[in-house]
Amino acid sequence: MLAITRYRVPSAETDLFVRTARGVLQAIEGSPGHLSGRLARAVDDPELWAMVTDWEGAGFYRRALGDYEVRLALIPLSRLAIDEAGAYEIVEPATPEERLAE
Repeated sequence: MLAITRYRVPSAETDLFVRTARGVLQAIEGSPGHLSGRLARAVDDPELWAMVTDWEGAGFYRRALGDYEVRLALIPLSRLAIDEAGAYEIVEPATPEERLAE
């Protein structure tokens, strides 16, 4: 499962946003079912950011978001989040090896 949360971050808040987002990624790092996480910035729109995390399944993702420490880390970012669907089921494997394993 892939989770994508996009954020609209005014340029004056970029440094604080990056520090806070790194804290969120660190807070979820040890969560059961967590596979990876990263922060990205739109090439053509420097105020548009995305936090992308990979999970073994939606249940793991949702339970991680309910963790007290994760929620504390996420709260400061919530006002910058774009309200849209963010949980995606993987329907096409990412690598040739994963395709062969099917």
